[in-house]
Amino acid sequence: MRQQPSPQASSTTKLVLCMKWGTKYGADYVNRLQRMLARHLSPPFQLVCLSDDPRGLDPAIRVLPLPELGCAEPTNTRGKWRKVALWGAQLDGLGGPALFVDLDSVIVGDLDPYFSHGDPSAVILERNWARPLSGLGQTSVFRFPIGSHPEILARFRRDPQAIADRFGYEQHFISHCLGDRLQFWPRGWTRHFRLHCLGPMPLRYLRPARLPAGSRIITFPGGPNPSDVKDGKWKPDSPPYGGRRAHLRRLLASGNLGGLRRFAMPVPWIDQHWG
Repeated sequence: MRQQPSPQASSTTKLVLCMKWGTKYGADYVNRLQRMLARHLSPPFQLVCLSDDPRGLDPAIRVLPLPELGCAEPTNTRGKWRKVALWGAQLDGLGGPALFVDLDSVIVGDLDPYFSHGDPSAVILERNWARPLSGLGQTSVFRFPIGSHPEILARFRRDPQAIADRFGYEQHFISHCLGDRLQFWPRGWTRHFRLHCLGPMPLRYLRPARLPAGSRIITFPGGPNPSDVKDGKWKPDSPPYGGRRAHLRRLLASGNLGGLRRFAMPVPWIDQHWG
């Protein structure tokens, strides 16, 4: 736990946002995020959860209703389009720069630089590590001034299904709308679990996922979730971890060689940081 700073050390509350809707992530994910923030972010800070179900959330977390998109949600898409509602002119009375963090994130280092880096008026995303030459951003961890770009939500509302069909993912649409105004975090702060920790296909069979030096947040876009991979599972319904040979035997027996990539040894550092 961080030591409490002197009263004059901080005069502005750091605002952290998360969103929880549906049943994929329970209240425990939000409560874990609150505890991780308490360890890695200098007070004063406030976690605000925008949610359709406040049950079970820590009283220290401020809960606000899930913001409305104001239009039909796209269908047959993999993008998390509910997140576009963050870009409205109003967000339930909130203001100033806010750091958004996806619930399937593991905080492993100091978060204060996410608030001090760059101009407070800037929108700062992580690079889309899966497409490093595309110039696209990734919205697992991003900072934005609330209400600063209402044109993004207004454009989405005009034809949400066409936008989803064109861009596929909410973060691609956000990157397109921001264009050359988009900025990125310094390299190494935010890491992608599959790409930077698990590593290329052969490595996951030779060693557990590593924690890269200098990391501050580990993100899990596209899975697996930290709650599963910490125990060596890829999905909640995966068999208990039995080692490399057991996994390969199951693949051979089923003929599903596409599952070769869906393997990870148990990851002990997740329990150390995610709790």
